Amino acid sequence: MLTALEQLNIIKRGAVEVIVEEDLKKKLERSVATGKPLRIKAGFDPTAPDIHVGHTVLLNKMRQFQELGHEVIFLIGDFTGMIGDPTGKSETRKHLTREEVLENAKTYQQQIYKILDREKTIISFNSEWMMKMSSIDMIQLAAKHTVARMLEREDFKKRYESQLPISVHEFLYPLIQGYDSVALRADVELGGTDQKFNLLVGRELQREYGQEPQCIVMMPLLEGLDGVNKMSKSLGNYIGINEPAKEIFGKVMSTTDVLMMRYYELVSAVSLSGLEQMKKDIASGALHPMEAKKRLAAELTDRFCGAGEGEKARLEFEKVFSKKDLPDEIPVAEIAWEGDMMKLVKIMALAKVASSNSEAKRLIQQGGVEVDQQPVKDVDAAYPAAGSFILRVGKKRFVKVIAKK
Repeated sequence: MLTALEQLNIIKRGAVEVIVEEDLKKKLERSVATGKPLRIKAGFDPTAPDIHVGHTVLLNKMRQFQELGHEVIFLIGDFTGMIGDPTGKSETRKHLTREEVLENAKTYQQQIYKILDREKTIISFNSEWMMKMSSIDMIQLAAKHTVARMLEREDFKKRYESQLPISVHEFLYPLIQGYDSVALRADVELGGTDQKFNLLVGRELQREYGQEPQCIVMMPLLEGLDGVNKMSKSLGNYIGINEPAKEIFGKVMSTTDVLMMRYYELVSAVSLSGLEQMKKDIASGALHPMEAKKRLAAELTDRFCGAGEGEKARLEFEKVFSKKDLPDEIPVAEIAWEGDMMKLVKIMALAKVASSNSEAKRLIQQGGVEVDQQPVKDVDAAYPAAGSFILRVGKKRFVKVIAKK
């Protein structure tokens, strides 16, 4: 078994905040000393039928805890799902029926084992204890929190100040989520940064019920393919884990280099040391970002579609895109790099496919620039001083850029 400090370093990978880190270290030390695993809880409201890569940020962290020998509880909020999480909402959510929630929960159970270990995963439904609560029990639970504390929550505060409706049942959501930690006697709860208020309520309620407060590991909200907004099916910027292999591979390949590294940190199984080495290799030019992206796309495709599917998708991708729309003769531009990395806008100007850095920036913003047949969306995209790539501007302007130090 790894030491408590070694475990803590793995747990902190990609995390935005750990509350309270020293307490978590003590829990891990106690676990190592006694051989008793910690109880790790993460809750998911089945408000939509499909899981996308954004959801897997928490699932990956759960898998890490499993590999460290701890007890992981995948909590399906079938009871809270009927209330609807008000987090970040500017108006009261339409609640789902129990039938809709249970149908969505079935698909969750079918999909999570693409990441979690089936043999080591405990699945719980919070209706198991919430449906047994009497009206008196619910009133007693509500008595353990104040309206003033509820209005400290940013979304409630804004709606109250804007005189927008807040339904009483919405105040129950964080209380019930917090009570889930009491019912499960959680040592650690995982959640996104948008869940901080709810996660802290869990700590407070555990104190109220005489339990040791859980520690909280907060993970970031993963940006979608646009690189700006949270990954969401409604925004169309998502990668669904049930999509065909070629779709998953192609969507990963459409990410920017910056977003690729974020995905590596949050959803890849590459070790911490391996990730650091990859960053060094990209910075030095030993590894082209395009190759790193293909590795990530293959890894995620294998995980969600089955072993070997990533390599098949890669071969198909390369077959389709390696020669697509490329002229037989492409002019060559040998460019002396300024430093280890150089911005694409500068490269375009030096390759004479843009009259200036400003024109290059405008062309990128208009969506008319590709590198190795992958659209470039980031005006600050930069490339290492090694190898070569095909630069395309508009429909007919091509140049093979050869980097020279």
